Amino acid sequence: MRSLIAVVALAAALVSAGAAQAERRVFIIANNGDGYGIDRCLASGAACGEAAANSYCRSREFSQALSYRKVDRDDITGAIPSSGPGSCHGATCDDFVAITCAR
Repeated sequence: MRSLIAVVALAAALVSAGAAQAERRVFIIANNGDGYGIDRCLASGAACGEAAANSYCRSREFSQALSYRKVDRDDITGAIPSSGPGSCHGATCDDFVAITCAR
């Protein structure tokens, strides 16, 4: 009887743990200067970028943005040239923004 209770408790714990973790996805997007300043808000992580990041996530059928920031060089290893237009300088890449969305 104890083993049955232990199995049921373990199964319940696994089900609740799976439901507690929302699906997450990181989108890497171009940080284009459009004159509105949205790119600077997203890249700096400022509060003004929250609405833009949430809107981006909702347009891809996610419920909200968990974070938004400049892309770290390690996030996109090999995908960005090391020199020339669109290249990374230092630890971050100014031309790209990472938005983490959750369902």
